[in-house]
Amino acid sequence: MSVALKPVGWNRNKLVYDAVLIIGAAVYILAFLNLAPMLSEGAAKVDAPIQRMRAFGSLAFLMLTLVLAIGPLARLDTRFLPLLYNRRHFGVITALVATTHAVAVLDWYYAFSPTPQLLALFTANTSFDRIAGFPFEILGVAALLVLAVLAATSHDFWLSFLTPPVWKALHMSVYGAYGAVVLHVALGPMAGGRDPVLSALVAASVATLATLHLVTGRRERAADAAASPPAAEDGWIDVGDVSEIAEARAIVGAAPGGERIAVFRTKDRLVAISNVCSHQNGPIGEGKVVRGFITCPWHGYQYRPEDGCSPPPFRERIHRYPLRLNGSRVEVATTPVPLGTRLESFRIPGATAPASPVPRTDPPGPRAAAPGPADDKVAS
Repeated sequence: MSVALKPVGWNRNKLVYDAVLIIGAAVYILAFLNLAPMLSEGAAKVDAPIQRMRAFGSLAFLMLTLVLAIGPLARLDTRFLPLLYNRRHFGVITALVATTHAVAVLDWYYAFSPTPQLLALFTANTSFDRIAGFPFEILGVAALLVLAVLAATSHDFWLSFLTPPVWKALHMSVYGAYGAVVLHVALGPMAGGRDPVLSALVAASVATLATLHLVTGRRERAADAAASPPAAEDGWIDVGDVSEIAEARAIVGAAPGGERIAVFRTKDRLVAISNVCSHQNGPIGEGKVVRGFITCPWHGYQYRPEDGCSPPPFRERIHRYPLRLNGSRVEVATTPVPLGTRLESFRIPGATAPASPVPRTDPPGPRAAAPGPADDKVAS
């Protein structure tokens, strides 16, 4: 874990991630500019500036689609998790590509406008009362503003300043931006069926993204239903058999209200803790115990098993839950103890392993246990 917020805490993973993104974007632009005129007679007749703005515009749309697809892909297949760890880098670069497209549009279509370019953009077409001829440019501007705000607030300073719930709600507006982009393209370049390739690309992208989210949502709801039996009269729920919990790992159950609870096993002791990381709501139950700390798999945020608090000087906290064994079944109370309350881990009866030592309280280093970034957090 890192003590200070830094503009960008570069490491090898981030450098490789960003290098792949930048090289991929450059290859796409070059391929578009060179292949489009060869594959389409209409594209061959388009001026070079328009070809460039189309290249950057289509790239921004594809990148935004990929940004939104990373989440469900990572839920469906853990091999996509490396893409998730630095997804905000992906978002920032997407915003920069979209800005390049917007600047190219202004410089080409409004270069000789007698009024300022932005004013001309908003006043040249006011046909808001009809679909045909609708000022689709406004939708593109709206989407760009959202992407700019998300990129500007992507650093962990804003996550801390706004609080995780507010920050997460703000960044969920990216779906509104995506909808605006789809309408921007549908009412503009796709209008009249002039470009069947673009139409097919947009339709396939939207359909794929929607399918991924629907499949993931259905799978998560099924998992919650399977892991959320009715609470007993005394307010305890069954989350699984103790034999199902591997050392340093967890199983996840769900309370009747939908709150997910992770039960970790460490040194033959059990700990029930909220499955929601206080950093970005990451799934702690998919992480593991590292050097005595429960570690979130997304960005390496760590918590002490006995009280759910991060080690000093960090101040993140998550809820602990009382638990008990009913035979070999693990039961967890549906009501957590107050944040920061010390609650001893539950010793598995008959276990021969020594009790788990109290985790060290000094910072364990620059989040070395985490497979992803630690400090910078740069567009989701």
